[in-house]
Amino acid sequence: MLHTPITAFYGGLLGITFMYLSILVIRGRRSQKISLGHGENPHFLGIIRAHGNFAEYVPLILILMLVAEVNMAHEAVLHATGAALVVGRIVHAYGLKHHTGASWQRVSGMLLTFAALIGLSVQNILSLY
Repeated sequence: MLHTPITAFYGGLLGITFMYLSILVIRGRRSQKISLGHGENPHFLGIIRAHGNFAEYVPLILILMLVAEVNMAHEAVLHATGAALVVGRIVHAYGLKHHTGASWQRVSGMLLTFAALIGLSVQNILSLY
Protein backbone atom coordinates (compact mmCIF):
# COMPACT_ATOMS: atom_id res chain seq x y z
CA MET A 1 0.00 0.00 0.00
CA LEU A 2 1.29 3.45 -0.90
CA HIS A 3 1.64 5.68 2.15
CA THR A 4 2.58 9.34 1.65
CA PRO A 5 1.79 11.21 4.88
CA ILE A 6 4.23 14.08 4.33
CA THR A 7 2.85 14.97 0.90
CA ALA A 8 -0.66 14.56 2.27
CA PHE A 9 0.09 16.99 5.11
CA TYR A 10 1.54 19.73 2.91
CA GLY A 11 -1.08 19.11 0.22
CA GLY A 12 -3.76 19.64 2.86
CA LEU A 13 -2.21 22.89 4.09
CA LEU A 14 -1.82 24.13 0.54
CA GLY A 15 -5.37 23.13 -0.34
CA ILE A 16 -6.70 25.23 2.53
CA THR A 17 -4.50 28.13 1.44
CA PHE A 18 -5.78 27.84 -2.13
CA MET A 19 -9.37 27.87 -0.87
CA TYR A 20 -8.66 31.07 1.08
CA LEU A 21 -7.18 32.72 -2.02
CA SER A 22 -10.20 31.57 -4.05
CA ILE A 23 -12.56 33.17 -1.53
CA LEU A 24 -10.61 36.45 -1.76
CA VAL A 25 -11.06 36.46 -5.54
CA ILE A 26 -14.75 35.63 -5.32
CA ARG A 27 -15.37 38.33 -2.70
CA GLY A 28 -13.47 40.86 -4.79
CA ARG A 29 -15.46 40.03 -7.90
CA ARG A 30 -18.77 40.29 -6.06
CA SER A 31 -17.99 43.48 -4.17
CA GLN A 32 -16.65 45.25 -7.27
CA LYS A 33 -19.09 43.64 -9.70
CA ILE A 34 -16.30 42.33 -11.93
CA SER A 35 -17.07 39.15 -13.84
CA LEU A 36 -13.80 38.89 -15.82
CA GLY A 37 -10.43 40.51 -15.47
CA HIS A 38 -9.56 42.94 -12.70
CA GLY A 39 -11.62 45.98 -13.64
CA GLU A 40 -8.53 48.21 -13.90
CA ASN A 41 -8.09 47.82 -10.14
CA PRO A 42 -4.40 47.20 -9.35
CA HIS A 43 -5.18 45.95 -5.82
CA PHE A 44 -7.63 43.37 -7.16
CA LEU A 45 -5.13 42.39 -9.87
CA GLY A 46 -2.70 41.51 -7.06
CA ILE A 47 -5.27 39.23 -5.45
CA ILE A 48 -6.03 37.56 -8.77
CA ARG A 49 -2.33 37.04 -9.46
CA ALA A 50 -1.72 35.62 -5.98
CA HIS A 51 -4.41 33.04 -6.72
CA GLY A 52 -3.17 32.36 -10.25
CA ASN A 53 0.49 32.20 -9.29
CA PHE A 54 -0.37 29.69 -6.55
CA ALA A 55 -2.23 27.56 -9.09
CA GLU A 56 0.74 27.72 -11.48
CA TYR A 57 3.44 26.53 -9.08
CA VAL A 58 1.89 24.38 -6.37
CA PRO A 59 0.59 21.42 -8.44
CA LEU A 60 3.96 20.68 -10.06
CA ILE A 61 5.83 20.99 -6.77
CA LEU A 62 3.35 18.70 -5.00
CA ILE A 63 3.80 16.13 -7.76
CA LEU A 64 7.57 16.36 -7.32
CA MET A 65 7.10 15.94 -3.56
CA LEU A 66 4.88 12.90 -4.06
CA VAL A 67 7.41 11.28 -6.39
CA ALA A 68 10.23 12.01 -3.95
CA GLU A 69 8.27 10.55 -1.05
CA VAL A 70 7.35 7.43 -3.02
CA ASN A 71 11.05 7.04 -3.88
CA MET A 72 11.85 7.27 -0.15
CA ALA A 73 13.48 10.69 0.01
CA HIS A 74 14.70 11.63 3.47
CA GLU A 75 11.90 13.07 5.62
CA ALA A 76 13.98 16.17 6.39
CA VAL A 77 14.18 17.00 2.67
CA LEU A 78 10.43 16.58 2.27
CA HIS A 79 9.62 18.69 5.32
CA ALA A 80 12.12 21.40 4.41
CA THR A 81 10.78 21.74 0.88
CA GLY A 82 7.16 21.45 2.03
CA ALA A 83 7.62 24.13 4.66
CA ALA A 84 9.46 26.37 2.17
CA LEU A 85 6.58 25.97 -0.28
CA VAL A 86 3.84 26.71 2.25
CA VAL A 87 5.62 29.71 3.75
CA GLY A 88 6.72 30.94 0.33
CA ARG A 89 3.22 30.83 -1.13
CA ILE A 90 1.66 32.56 1.88
CA VAL A 91 4.30 35.30 2.00
CA HIS A 92 4.10 35.80 -1.77
CA ALA A 93 0.31 36.05 -1.69
CA TYR A 94 0.53 38.55 1.17
CA GLY A 95 2.93 40.66 -0.87
CA LEU A 96 0.67 40.62 -3.92
CA LYS A 97 -2.41 41.43 -1.85
CA HIS A 98 -0.87 44.35 0.02
CA HIS A 99 1.60 45.87 -2.46
CA THR A 100 1.08 46.89 -6.07
CA GLY A 101 4.80 46.90 -6.88
CA ALA A 102 7.78 44.84 -5.89
CA SER A 103 8.02 43.95 -2.21
CA TRP A 104 10.27 41.86 0.00
CA GLN A 105 7.32 39.50 0.53
CA ARG A 106 6.97 38.80 -3.18
CA VAL A 107 10.70 38.29 -3.65
CA SER A 108 11.20 36.08 -0.60
CA GLY A 109 8.03 34.13 -1.41
CA MET A 110 9.27 33.36 -4.89
CA LEU A 111 12.74 32.45 -3.62
CA LEU A 112 11.24 29.97 -1.17
CA THR A 113 9.01 28.55 -3.89
CA PHE A 114 11.97 28.22 -6.26
CA ALA A 115 13.99 26.56 -3.48
CA ALA A 116 11.26 23.94 -3.10
CA LEU A 117 11.00 23.45 -6.86
CA ILE A 118 14.74 23.11 -7.40
CA GLY A 119 15.27 21.08 -4.23
CA LEU A 120 12.65 18.49 -5.13
CA SER A 121 13.71 18.41 -8.78
CA VAL A 122 17.32 17.66 -7.78
CA GLN A 123 16.15 15.14 -5.17
CA ASN A 124 14.16 13.27 -7.79
CA ILE A 125 17.05 13.24 -10.25
CA LEU A 126 19.50 12.04 -7.58
CA SER A 127 17.13 9.28 -6.51
CA LEU A 128 17.75 7.65 -9.90
CA TYR A 129 21.41 7.01 -9.06
